[in-house]
Amino acid sequence: MTMAELPDVRFLTVAEVAEIMRVSKMTVYRLVHSGDLPAVRFGRSYRVLESAVREVVQRPIADVG
Repeated sequence: MTMAELPDVRFLTVAEVAEIMRVSKMTVYRLVHSGDLPAVRFGRSYRVLESAVREVVQRPIADVG
């Protein structure tokens, strides 16, 4: 990935993700640690791609049928 491809990339904090998803920060940390929500670690904090949050929110919750 080059710098020219990065203008649309936006990272969110755990608190921002929690607010968007209307869950607690602990729930976001659980999703990150389980691998259900990909994240990048910067020092002691995590950043989540905004596009990854969109994917998780749009993912079906259960296979009904």
